Amino acid sequence: MKKNFSPRAWFLPQPVMIIGTYNADGTPNAMNAAWCGQWDAKQIMVSLGAHVTTENINRDGVFTVTFATEETLVASDYVGIVSGKKQPDKVARAGWKYVKGENVNAPVFNDFPMTLECRVAEKLYESETGCYLIADIVNIVTDERYLAADGKPDVEKMKLITFDPVHNGYIALGKRVGDAFSAGNVLKNK
Repeated sequence: MKKNFSPRAWFLPQPVMIIGTYNADGTPNAMNAAWCGQWDAKQIMVSLGAHVTTENINRDGVFTVTFATEETLVASDYVGIVSGKKQPDKVARAGWKYVKGENVNAPVFNDFPMTLECRVAEKLYESETGCYLIADIVNIVTDERYLAADGKPDVEKMKLITFDPVHNGYIALGKRVGDAFSAGNVLKNK
């Protein structure tokens, strides 16, 4: 037997993304965001409310996105529960080191295995409470420690986490369990 629930945003898995920007005074800013995803092959979509991060993106048109890991869980949660309006030095409090992005004027946090440098392509449904951003991925920076033998990022090594909106928790992503675009051949070729 199955149980019904009222409509909720229980779309799974939800990445735990850290969005990096610079404040007007040049200090780095970060926020935790889970409502996002791939828009097409070279773009992402992010749903943003009214945040300091949103103001920074509106001003500069660029940002970075990185994915929270088991090792960065505590600080990643911290930058999501503390507002940059009340705590402008929250990146320093999180203990993160950073460098300026090579292709965008936004911080690349050293504590994370992979970062997307992004430029806003379009804003949708903009209001005083937020907007949806469509952003071009202009570069991907990956720490060499997280590369596979083929030279591409090794997602399993990254120990990424996902947001559990049902129980308000974080879940570690697991190991590879199959090969995309070929596992189904067993049934296709029956």
